[in-house]
Amino acid sequence: MSLADSAAESGGPARGRPRSEAAERAIVEGVMKLLEDGVPLAELSIERIARTAGVGKATIYRRWPGKEELFVDVVRCAEPADPELPGTSMRDDLVAVLEQLRRRGLVSRSSVLLHNVFAQMKSSPKVWKAYHAAVVDPRRRLQLEILRRGQAAGELRADVDIDLLNDCFVGPMLVRTVMRPDAELPAGLSEQIVDTLLAGLRPVSSPSA
Repeated sequence: MSLADSAAESGGPARGRPRSEAAERAIVEGVMKLLEDGVPLAELSIERIARTAGVGKATIYRRWPGKEELFVDVVRCAEPADPELPGTSMRDDLVAVLEQLRRRGLVSRSSVLLHNVFAQMKSSPKVWKAYHAAVVDPRRRLQLEILRRGQAAGELRADVDIDLLNDCFVGPMLVRTVMRPDAELPAGLSEQIVDTLLAGLRPVSSPSA
């Protein structure tokens, strides 16, 4: 699947007013076309994007303050959507979060372009900072909130460090998707990670009298 195909399926970034959706789609697809043509991120000027998308520069600036924010939205279009949390238990919500990471890893593996885009993002401090602020940090806050709710509901031991525990849950999936590109990402992996960790993290029942 190409980056442009992914964006078409996701419907583009949810920004601006409804009547501007066509312009926003043209802008996002313009960025994707340039990337697919091999234009490096450093050479993606607003002027060049506007010319490719067939819009004026002012049209872009009305929606994005700069190319960093625009680029982040383009990448978000290519990634699997953030999960809808079941809300039935901490365990189920954690599985949903890890499943999004697993699917994101599969998408990255199937698209050489997307893999290269992420590599370019990491080499651009401004873009990487914008991506962290818009995507990574909100996801981490959500993960921490899931664990806090679980702890308050008695699904998790009260003495566990939530911040450290979040890394323990997310870490195995990130290792497989980022550091071990040859590792398998089978269906059911999210459940396996969550259930393995929770087996040792649930509160210990008091012995019966």
